[in-house]
Amino acid sequence: MGEFSNGLCGCFNNCTLCLITYVAPCYTAGKNAEAVGDSCIMVAVLYWLVNPAGVYFAAKTRQKIREQKGIDGSFGGDCLVHLFCPLCALVQDAQEIQPAAQAESMARE
Repeated sequence: MGEFSNGLCGCFNNCTLCLITYVAPCYTAGKNAEAVGDSCIMVAVLYWLVNPAGVYFAAKTRQKIREQKGIDGSFGGDCLVHLFCPLCALVQDAQEIQPAAQAESMARE
């Protein structure tokens, strides 16, 4: 099993993503959910309006990312990370997804 390619505090490895996430975390949460096959709109709205539900769905997204990438961890740990460091966790999740999403986007062009 592996680890995330960027640390939890590696937010500034991608300053644009970091800025977008700190200004509109619901956008990043929705895009992360969309990348693993969930509803972008539902997760984004729940993250924005009902934070406890947003934490749950963001943790479920993180769990799917971990499963797809073979990263160690647990759903309980994912919940705690999104509860106590939500913005850093969203950026870390997006950074983990990003290379695959970029490759898929390029393949469509």
